[in-house]
Amino acid sequence: MRSLQLALQGAADVLVVGLLFGAGLPVIYALAMRALVVGAEEAPDGSVRYSSLGRLLAGLLVAVILGGVVLGLVLIVASGFGKAVSFEHVLPTIVDKK
Repeated sequence: MRSLQLALQGAADVLVVGLLFGAGLPVIYALAMRALVVGAEEAPDGSVRYSSLGRLLAGLLVAVILGGVVLGLVLIVASGFGKAVSFEHVLPTIVDKK
């Protein structure tokens, strides 16, 4: 029974990470593109003038995406060097595997 519980827990972990990196990042990107047009105005010549608020929101969301990509790369590289990434002190830290 314990092995079934561990298998389901592992499957749940994979599902959460898959949603976060697989579907979550594209959703955040879509939100960033939507935020970019907040308060945007169309100029008489047909060009679009984006507001400062829209640019700020879009920039913050793109920064979250880049952070997720960098974190994923750190996890892959750390495991390749026989290390692990610990979130014990909130910020990710590369430590020796136990």
